[in-house]
Amino acid sequence: MATNTSAAPRSMTEKEQAVQPNLDQPTHETQKYGEIVKLPNGLSEAVCKTSVALLNQCLADTITLRDMYKKHHWQVVGPTFNQLHLMYDQHYEGQVLLVDILAERIQLLGGIALAMAADIAETTKIARPPRGREPAPVQLKRLAEAHELIIVAAREAAEKVDKSGDAGSNDVLVSNVLRTNELQVWFLTEHLVAASPVAA
Repeated sequence: MATNTSAAPRSMTEKEQAVQPNLDQPTHETQKYGEIVKLPNGLSEAVCKTSVALLNQCLADTITLRDMYKKHHWQVVGPTFNQLHLMYDQHYEGQVLLVDILAERIQLLGGIALAMAADIAETTKIARPPRGREPAPVQLKRLAEAHELIIVAAREAAEKVDKSGDAGSNDVLVSNVLRTNELQVWFLTEHLVAASPVAA
């Protein structure tokens, strides 16, 4: 006797449905970029919006600098390869920390932190380096210029948020962004001093 193999598929039990991922989710934004969710932080929405805009610019530039460090870490060549290879990676890690500090500050002010590469590329003020390899002195110069751009902008932003009463953002910009970038640019530029290692 032949069996019927064309029976309707069995429907899932409640238990099976409970563990089955539901990937049919409607696409929507719960908060649009540029909008502020008012949080009980003692700051007005207008102050938060201004601070978030300044911090997002700093974030975009910091992410760009972070990625430039990794590019140069991979591509550096020459007699100082080992020193620069290690220094670039150390500085990269310092910028990674700054990225997280800035993004979390933006979020706790009720804003939305930039994150995706395309958005960063549209926002950063740091010039895009070529895809190819450059000599180590050019890498150092490029990094130093990016640091200076961030340093100047951080000082200006710190003054603005301080005047608006946002002491927390001022602290992030001064204690974290400014001090890290000032220290790293010093390390970089010392490698560009024309001193001979064998002659006084």
